[in-house]
Amino acid sequence: MKVNMVSAINSALNLTMQESEDVVLLGEDIARDGGVFRVTEGLLNKYGERRVIDTPLAESGILGAGIGMAMAGLHPVPEIQFAGFMFMGFGQLINHAARYRSRTRSTYKVPMVVRTPISGGVRTLEHHSDSPEAFYSHVGGLHVVVPSNPYDAKGMMIKSLHMQDPVVFLEPTKLYRLFKQEIPDEMYEVELGKANLVKEGTDLSIITYGTMVNQVTTVVEKRNLNADVLDLRTINPLDESAIIQSAKKTGKVLIVHEAPLGFGIGAEVAARIAEKAIFNLSAPIIRVGSDSFPYPFPGYENYYIPNTLKISKAIDRLLGA
Repeated sequence: MKVNMVSAINSALNLTMQESEDVVLLGEDIARDGGVFRVTEGLLNKYGERRVIDTPLAESGILGAGIGMAMAGLHPVPEIQFAGFMFMGFGQLINHAARYRSRTRSTYKVPMVVRTPISGGVRTLEHHSDSPEAFYSHVGGLHVVVPSNPYDAKGMMIKSLHMQDPVVFLEPTKLYRLFKQEIPDEMYEVELGKANLVKEGTDLSIITYGTMVNQVTTVVEKRNLNADVLDLRTINPLDESAIIQSAKKTGKVLIVHEAPLGFGIGAEVAARIAEKAIFNLSAPIIRVGSDSFPYPFPGYENYYIPNTLKISKAIDRLLGA
């Protein structure tokens, strides 16, 4: 079937709910309305209000309830309407979900998948366009996932729901309905912690994820560049092997992400390359990201988010080095 990311994630949730009665959905407006982006549409009618639960507007309560459900033997999928609102439950994720397995020496596990839309480009209001992947990747007990296409979104969601650890599943808002892709109807998994080499080349490596994968591939195809395009897919844990292998092969590395540049994922990727492949590089590593200040009002977001022009200029700098 050819579907967008919304339908792909809906399919993953439906299949895993069919597979196991332990899978329970909870969040604001996810039941009767199907969620703000309709990702959970139709699941209430199939599975009932005991498994698809409308909650009060209380992010800390949603995440706290999910942690309790997970420890009691269920596999909850809390949805937070927008990533900027998830900070209200930050303590639940960092102090409890991420640490409980370690704290109890694996006596208790927290099998839970937290879903939330991230990133901008769709002219939303403040707190609706954050890219917070670096916050959650800093914590060792959380898997952090950012799919860039429907195939990966479905496969990684199913894989996440087959795991016994907490996963923060970040869904780029702009990609929800941007394009469709042919994916299998049946259940399949995409391994977490494994990057995807979208395009292969020898002149430079472009390491990216989420919304920027589409932007980068557009530039590479338009300019007919001989470039590796590596989609990280999982932010924590990083696929360090794929990153280092690509950097050593091409000797020139560009890192592109929508999140703010300062203290971001690009800095971590660059540091690992510097530690393990510095003598294979023929040019300095270049990073492209958003400016390190709060997400602007909608009229200014096109100046804030990296676009094809900024990416293309960075490529020129790298190739000319």
